[in-house]
Amino acid sequence: MQYFKAPQKEALFVMNELLDFEKHYADLGFTDATPDMVEAIFSEAAKFAENVLAPINANGDEEGCKWEDGDVTTPAGFKEAYKQYVDGGWTGMTHPEELGGQNLPYSLGSVMAEWFSSANHSWAMYPGLSQGCIETLKEHGTAEQQKMFLNNLIGGHWTGTMCLTEPHCGSDLGMLKCKAVKNEDGSYGLTGTKIFISAGEHDMSENIVHIVIARLPDAPSGTKGISLFVVPKFHAGPEGEKLDRNGVSCGSIEHKMGIKGSATCVINFDDAKGYLVGTENRGLNCMFTFMNTARIGTGLEGLSASEAAFQGALAYAKDRLQFRAMTGVKNPDGPADPIINHPDVRRMLLTQKAFAEGNRALAVYAMKLVDISQANQDEGAKQLAESKLALLTPIVKAFLTETAQETTSYGMQVFGGHGFITEWGMEQLARDTRICTMYEGTTGIQAVDLLARKVIGSNGKLLTIFTNEVKEYCKSIRDKSQFNAWSNSIDTHVDEWHQITEDIMLRAAKNPAELGAASVDYLMYSGYVVVGYFWLRMAVVAQQKLDEGTSEPEFYQAKLHTTKFYFDRLLTRSRSLVSAMESGADNLMNMEEEQFNIV
Repeated sequence: MQYFKAPQKEALFVMNELLDFEKHYADLGFTDATPDMVEAIFSEAAKFAENVLAPINANGDEEGCKWEDGDVTTPAGFKEAYKQYVDGGWTGMTHPEELGGQNLPYSLGSVMAEWFSSANHSWAMYPGLSQGCIETLKEHGTAEQQKMFLNNLIGGHWTGTMCLTEPHCGSDLGMLKCKAVKNEDGSYGLTGTKIFISAGEHDMSENIVHIVIARLPDAPSGTKGISLFVVPKFHAGPEGEKLDRNGVSCGSIEHKMGIKGSATCVINFDDAKGYLVGTENRGLNCMFTFMNTARIGTGLEGLSASEAAFQGALAYAKDRLQFRAMTGVKNPDGPADPIINHPDVRRMLLTQKAFAEGNRALAVYAMKLVDISQANQDEGAKQLAESKLALLTPIVKAFLTETAQETTSYGMQVFGGHGFITEWGMEQLARDTRICTMYEGTTGIQAVDLLARKVIGSNGKLLTIFTNEVKEYCKSIRDKSQFNAWSNSIDTHVDEWHQITEDIMLRAAKNPAELGAASVDYLMYSGYVVVGYFWLRMAVVAQQKLDEGTSEPEFYQAKLHTTKFYFDRLLTRSRSLVSAMESGADNLMNMEEEQFNIV
């Protein structure tokens, strides 16, 4: 990445002006997370992202990771950057003080995780994977397991991974073959191979703690027979001491399209000693703690790429001279005008801006729900937050990463031919971000999760809980006539969202393939509507600030302009999505397999 500035102002706008995080943190008892403290932390995080991570990003892509005899060496500067990260106390920010953390809210750490990923996607994956490992052990680990692992993980001396996929099965975890056999001392011996393990082996930490799914000898078939284990690279003593080597090794690393500075490993378990997390054959339930955290984190990776691509493209468009503007000369002292004056360049830049800022509002809202689910003592408020989060998690993961494919592509396109070469960083962004729609469950899997499991599986309850909030908000601003067109549009889309759901359910009752056929279009439709809701809210806040006589009118005017662009040019994409959903499954399923390959 050749150009990146942490979007502190944008994050603070969403947190403070849109979502009232000052009250949010106070209500949850995060007394240290005052506005001044948050800004101070953000300032230091921005320096780390801009001055430490961004400068080693291109080098990380060019050099990549190196594997030799089971050991993995990360690119130059990665290990040193991680030491700075640990020394700065970043690893334990959001974890309890009694475990060596700082007891700050999840959302605070996640906002900064976006910036770290924008600056250096590959590097950010190493500490990012540890967070899911920590959360899994905090929620499901025994007191003994927490004592063995958590202090070192939270302190950053050890890092964590998630080991799910095997060579013969991708997302179909019910097919896994990795086996676990109980030892006399109550531990388990794990044997098998896992692939695509991010941060599975590297030289940045003293030990690596793997969260692994495996099958016991007498386990039921399918997903009902999955158990969860914690398996360290080096054995751990009861107080977290690093002991001798366990039966865990890295067989190779993948040669990939992108994120080359992130080690994607084949991990072999050879009677490796592990410990059962949770109860036997209930591992997938525990694993969802890790997976849901990882899915939101992957959505943030998509957001981070959109922001980075926008920043790079915007800087270039202001500087690059090509042709004269259609509306008249803008640069009379030069041979041509900056390309930001050309309508199609504006289309691409505004699309990037609308997705980056709208998606950030959705992501931070989801983080707020996570805070409530983790820290609120009111069971009713906690349950409401968890219901909304259940619906929104697949949307955050898939919509933010799918739209990142468009924004990073536009990053290259704005640069023209220069976007295709490495020195500007745009093609690296596109390559690095391509994985985000695939790992932690592909877009298709997120879409089925949303439509079949979350919406239909709850008989529409989860959808109604969230859309009630949207409709109440639209109702609350009826007196603001300048927003009626946008508010009515969101209100109408919400009604259509429910109607589409009912229509799909009726068709699926006759033909189950209708669910799969409609699911991705359904998810994207949902994403456009949800982000539209947040753009409406941002526009209302922006107008209030302008009415109050803000000292920064350009910032808030830009919010209003971008809202109009979103409603006029992006939300309107919902029409084609509805048409595709209504077309049904026949146009996908009626062609015979043999007809696909007639030559």
